[in-house]
Amino acid sequence: MPTTMEVESTLTERYQTTVPASVRSALRLGKRDKIHYSIRPGGEVVLSRAVDVEAADPALGAFLGFLAHDMTQHPERLRAVDVDLVQRIQALTAGVELDMGAGLSPDDE
Repeated sequence: MPTTMEVESTLTERYQTTVPASVRSALRLGKRDKIHYSIRPGGEVVLSRAVDVEAADPALGAFLGFLAHDMTQHPERLRAVDVDLVQRIQALTAGVELDMGAGLSPDDE
């Protein structure tokens, strides 16, 4: 079973904190790097190293920016994903393995 390390930091009067060295090391963080926070329903917060989407794919970054802007300007347009659709997707993709790090085949290029 993997070992879990727990560390603490203190908030300043301005709600700032120093990221402990062990966390910086685990996330391979350097100066000016960004941290991504995932907040789970039970109040648990998971930190990870943020990925610069625009640097990785400028078109995707622009599209995600457009979506974020549209969701902010028109929250009434947001709809929950239908449970039936989720179940259908899960049924269609059951047993499908995907390696996100693998390159495309010549046919897919």
